[in-house]
Amino acid sequence: MKATASSGQRERLVIVGNGMVGHHCVEQLVSRGALQRFEVRVFGEERQRAYDRVHLSEYFGGSCAETLALCEHEFYPANGVHLHLGEAVLEIDRERCEVVTAEGRYGYDQLVLATGSYPFVPPIEGSSGNARLVYRTLDDLDGIRAAAAGARRGVVVGGGLLGLEAANALKSLGLEAHVVEFAPRLMPVQLDGEGGAALKAQIEALGVGVHLSRATQSISTGEAFRYRMNFDGGEHLETDLIVFSAGIRPQDALGRGCGLDIAVRGGVVIDNHCRSSDPRIFAIGECASWNGSVFGLVAPGYSMARNLAALLMGEAAVAFTGADMSTKLKLLGVDVGSIGDAHGATAGSRSYRFIDEANSAYRRLVVDASGKHVLGAVLVGDNTYYDTLLQYAQNGIALPADPAALILPQGGGAPALGADALPDSATICSCHNVSKGAVCAAIDSGCSDLAAVKGCTKAASGCGGCAALLKQVFEHELTARGVAVDKSLCEHFTYTRQELYGLVRVEGIRTYSELLERHGKGHVGCDICKPAVGNILASCWNQPIMDPALVPLQDTNDTFMANMQKNGTYSVVPRIPGGEITPDKLIVIGQVAKKYDLYTKITGGQRIDLFGAQLHELPLIWGELIDAGFETGHAYGKSTRTVKSCVGSTWCRYGVQDSVAMALRLEDRYKGLRSPHKLKFAVSGCTRECAEAQSKDIGVIATDKGWNLYVCGNGGMRPRHAELFATDLDDETLVRLIDRVLMFYIRTADKLQRTSVWRENLDGGLGYLKQVIIDDSLGLASELEAQMQHVVDQYECEWANALNDPEKLKRFRTFVNDRRADPDVHFVREREQRRPAAPLHLIATVEEAV
Repeated sequence: MKATASSGQRERLVIVGNGMVGHHCVEQLVSRGALQRFEVRVFGEERQRAYDRVHLSEYFGGSCAETLALCEHEFYPANGVHLHLGEAVLEIDRERCEVVTAEGRYGYDQLVLATGSYPFVPPIEGSSGNARLVYRTLDDLDGIRAAAAGARRGVVVGGGLLGLEAANALKSLGLEAHVVEFAPRLMPVQLDGEGGAALKAQIEALGVGVHLSRATQSISTGEAFRYRMNFDGGEHLETDLIVFSAGIRPQDALGRGCGLDIAVRGGVVIDNHCRSSDPRIFAIGECASWNGSVFGLVAPGYSMARNLAALLMGEAAVAFTGADMSTKLKLLGVDVGSIGDAHGATAGSRSYRFIDEANSAYRRLVVDASGKHVLGAVLVGDNTYYDTLLQYAQNGIALPADPAALILPQGGGAPALGADALPDSATICSCHNVSKGAVCAAIDSGCSDLAAVKGCTKAASGCGGCAALLKQVFEHELTARGVAVDKSLCEHFTYTRQELYGLVRVEGIRTYSELLERHGKGHVGCDICKPAVGNILASCWNQPIMDPALVPLQDTNDTFMANMQKNGTYSVVPRIPGGEITPDKLIVIGQVAKKYDLYTKITGGQRIDLFGAQLHELPLIWGELIDAGFETGHAYGKSTRTVKSCVGSTWCRYGVQDSVAMALRLEDRYKGLRSPHKLKFAVSGCTRECAEAQSKDIGVIATDKGWNLYVCGNGGMRPRHAELFATDLDDETLVRLIDRVLMFYIRTADKLQRTSVWRENLDGGLGYLKQVIIDDSLGLASELEAQMQHVVDQYECEWANALNDPEKLKRFRTFVNDRRADPDVHFVREREQRRPAAPLHLIATVEEAV
């Protein structure tokens, strides 16, 4: 006879599994006062308490088990929950209502299975030891770290979400990383063919080898590396370690062992209330199968946990009827988004596609047969479109007259809906099922900052993909209530970029750690504040970015002082001030390009770019260029790029001023200047405007009385003409005004904000800028000039600095312990020069899908 709790006693509730979903169930029960009704006992097979598996890869980036933990040590005992870590449940005795562990037997009145899933490892001959690693738990990651010691190359089997995360982990350990995928494209569940191709191109450009349509038949001893993976068809790939991430399987062994109904494809069969075939046993998360489906994301598991907690507490529980599997990800730094019917499988659906193969970007919008509603979307390369498209899809918002406009280049994502256009029922956070109405209610209850809203609603505390939308809604609702909006840079700094710049400048702060200690929160920062602070420090003090304290703040291009190209090689761009170059220097460039077999191209900025350099070649190439008198062109940085010029009065019969001499002066003064975004200049010797100065951030055009100054123009995604700022200036006044404009921009612009956008956002517009810069209305003119002079005086060629420091040169190796070239970089020859093996083109199509 089955045991039950006696009258007056609390019921015994056992939860098997202390992962993210199991822990969320406990949190929901605690928040509902379940400890008054239940004696809760939780069993976790791992030694660590529940931790964040969504951000597991951060474990290799400095995070520890404690920082990934989902709760404090005191959470369980403080709430009266019995937590058994490192104690696996071995068996369920349904007759006696007990779970059995190696430590004993424990009775239950209600049992919840939250055992999650396990990695699928195909039965491949020879897979063992370092040839059979998986990427699932902290212990797994410790095993990968140990296996990576002394290794050169690692391979991940599986090109899905977790597989690409694992590849990123291998790269972070300093290994050459490869991905082997059985399907003909990466992320086949989320992406269509074109999206998979775009993702492949971007990931290969980051130096990760991608091998599609490969089935591993066996693993044998390698020749150059420890193992050889032998593929169907006779091909092979050698490696030192292999990580399997070929999918997951429901961890349903306990359910099978005790006779619960199991789905054909695995998983404990549950109904709309997460109840199994035994009315006392429930299943939630990846171990459960609802309507034949297993959901491999955390959001559906959280939804199950919430519904079950309500049911157990006797509340009116909302039935679980499936889940939205939309995802917004950043994999190896590449934006990937998938919404709803991403493959256009719905009958009569139509698709709009934007394919930019030149930049390996792709967007697809799937609409219904009427063309009035969004069914799904695919995004690769730019997730700024995601939030808007998701709201169209989830809330049935009518499409604009031209749906394609939602995915065409806008310079800032899809045209924003605006928070006021979203109904209160709109889902802001799918992980925790937080609606816009719930966010508004939290604000009305007294939550006055974003952190308080997150704490109250749990929004953006799951995968974090909704953070931008949550911030937009929060700020809109505060403004609607007449409350000043918090403009914090990120969760680590409650300051704007402008305020952080002021703190750095006034207090003389020269490192990120010092700024974080004095004015921030947390220990490691994030990918928002680190590059922003790195940029601020460079703008203020102009220290070499390769200094040890500054390297962790840089992105890939700045880290290696070269622009990474799509095939994993780098470009070399020596500075050619004003486009002026001597025959001797021109010959040196040709000799270097010929010696290292580099593709050469004269750019629109009057430079000669050298493409195809491998990482270990960069110091060699730059050594020869610097010996010949060249300097770095800073093409890799958010900094002054070029000062373009015509030939001016020296040669041209129309020229009225020496535009080349002025271009040389400006480039020599502002070279190396770091700013919120890249800067481009031009100087034209007359109003015929051959240097196209009116499309530049700083444009100078000669007159018969001096120089006209134009500011805040740029090309790119949002072309904008520069505006006439001052006329008939002499040389010294021109330079002083440019000093002031640039330094005022650096001080006040937002992160990654072009001068054109900065100017558009200035209260008072161009008139205000003239008052500050020309009339000195704020009394800042002398200070701005002095700050610019400090940056100018501190200039040092970054490559010359690196070449003189053996420690910095260690970074420029393809392999940590080997000086050889990357064997996976391939070229083809075209027009007598070598190019990447897969040239890309730009295509845009709109097609019907039946």
